[in-house]
Amino acid sequence: MSAITGIYHLNEETINIQHCRDLMSALQKYPADNIQTWYLDKIFLGCHAQWITPESVGEQLPFYDYERQCAITSDAIIDNRKELLEKLQVEPSRQKYITDSELILLSYYKWKEDVPKFLVGDFTFMIWDQKQQRLFGARDFSGSRTLYYHKNHEKFAFCTTIEPLLSLPFVEKKLNEQWLAEFLAISGMVDAVDSSITPYQNIEQLPPSHSILIEKNKVTVKRYSYLTQGKRLKLKSNEEYIEAFQSVFQEAVNSRLRTHRKVGAQLSGGLDSGAVVGFAAKKLQMEKRPLHTFSYIPPEDFKDFTPKYLLADERPYIKSTVDYVGGITDHYCDFKGKDSFSEIDDFLEILEMPYKFFENSFWLKGMFEQAHKADVGVLLNGDRGNFSISWGFALEYYTLLLKRLKWFHLYQELIQYRNKVGGSRLRNLKIMARIGFPIINRIFPEGTPYKIPSLINPSFAEKMDVYTKFKEYGIDHTGWYSNSDMFNERKKHFEDIFQWNAGSTLATKLSLRYSLWKRDPTNDIRVIQFCLSLPEGQYVQNGLDRALIRKSTEHYLPDKVRLNQHIRGVQGADWVHRMIPKWDTFKDEIQHLSTDERALEFLNGQVIKAALLKVEQGPKPESSTDPDFKFLMRILIVYRFLKNFD
Repeated sequence: MSAITGIYHLNEETINIQHCRDLMSALQKYPADNIQTWYLDKIFLGCHAQWITPESVGEQLPFYDYERQCAITSDAIIDNRKELLEKLQVEPSRQKYITDSELILLSYYKWKEDVPKFLVGDFTFMIWDQKQQRLFGARDFSGSRTLYYHKNHEKFAFCTTIEPLLSLPFVEKKLNEQWLAEFLAISGMVDAVDSSITPYQNIEQLPPSHSILIEKNKVTVKRYSYLTQGKRLKLKSNEEYIEAFQSVFQEAVNSRLRTHRKVGAQLSGGLDSGAVVGFAAKKLQMEKRPLHTFSYIPPEDFKDFTPKYLLADERPYIKSTVDYVGGITDHYCDFKGKDSFSEIDDFLEILEMPYKFFENSFWLKGMFEQAHKADVGVLLNGDRGNFSISWGFALEYYTLLLKRLKWFHLYQELIQYRNKVGGSRLRNLKIMARIGFPIINRIFPEGTPYKIPSLINPSFAEKMDVYTKFKEYGIDHTGWYSNSDMFNERKKHFEDIFQWNAGSTLATKLSLRYSLWKRDPTNDIRVIQFCLSLPEGQYVQNGLDRALIRKSTEHYLPDKVRLNQHIRGVQGADWVHRMIPKWDTFKDEIQHLSTDERALEFLNGQVIKAALLKVEQGPKPESSTDPDFKFLMRILIVYRFLKNFD
């Protein structure tokens, strides 16, 4: 809802008003419904507010409570308002209009530093407690909103974005080589394993699930939330599990529809976004409000080269969902003329750091542009669904049965799985054996695994000792978890909070630019805790993978989508096709990069030269899956970012 900022002088020096102006001026590039500041002798708070919820319209933020002498600035939408209103005993006459920031402040009075444990939603906030002479803040469990800060012996400054902090005269703009080394060495979409660092040496970030306290010239950062598998939920029947899930998920969806503007949703042809749309439309239809869906489609001249089980144009499944659900105004966006290469500079400006998801960059940003034009205040999505509501990989589960010697159950499941998906039981057993017993792969390797070459110069990796640090997280020289199965991947996904930073950074900064809030019910902490409590058998059942969401969306989604186990959508398959008109420019820049000695201190020059040979042969749409082409795009994005430090 807001970009927040502030300065706290640790040395009793009076606030320099020009520094406050510098911070607020740097936020002017974002649209705002209101801009306000508040300060005392050594503390300054600012808010560049965007009004999304009905309660936020006309809100005073920063807000100062004269009675208790506490001030708050926040970037927050709180989803468990009803629960908090009851626990805090807020008068009925105030309940409808009280703002989320005031609720956070009242919660702070009751629970002090434990307050973030009681909040459900997307938030960052900072509270100045005048009586206690301390500054306290927190970031929600998954870091849905960003919060950066600079600290030295005399000053502490914070902001939702990085650029305003760099505008301060006491903050030096300097490359953080540790962050860069981790970014280059990690093979996945993650940026760095240390979730407290940024690309700038003098700017840190508050990690997800953490609070921060500045008191008596000391800065203390503390983790307050851990998502682990707790006590197993034991219900009497499959129907009871479905009813329990539907109740939890409907509440998560309903609480994210709170806006005085229109409600939108990103919609693909799959289960996660489809489930969000199905449950959201049900609630909105009761209120006689439409749901605006935005779906990505390839341009008309793109010829789908992918195998039959993959689908680049998901319109048949999207339209099936739209027609079945009803109450939807659907938008299909092909983003003609847009491509990943042309968007690099703008995306670097938005994110303030390099990124790896270039294949989808142009349409992810385009969704926000289109939603903004339609006056959408909340844009729903199901990004976390693969690890929460639609968890359930059949062969991995069958591997578990194999390890546990559940032969009869396994036999029944394999028959039903074959009937639904096809294929040979013997072949499935071979695959399961390799999944369940990794030593087989080491003794009898089969094929070459798909892997994007390492971006990092081996000498730079050795200098920064990056792989030694990775060992703490179970990550090896491949840049990802070693000997990992899907169960461990899921466990690590929720335990290792660094996995959430890249997506949260994108969501926050696109939200600010386009004055709308990206909201994900599949990322609701109540939903995740429920899903983590379920027995494995609820996720794979009777030959159905992702069984929980398939069964729970009966009467919410058409069977064509709900029971589809044959075809998967693949977005971004057209990224090379879109770049064809820019290919010579792309090639020339890569060639220039390959001779830039400063850049090659960090980047893997040997692989760059080898990959260039492919680029010189010209573009083909099917090259979009080539690891070397992906490698070069990632390298180019880093190269453009490094130019900011020349």
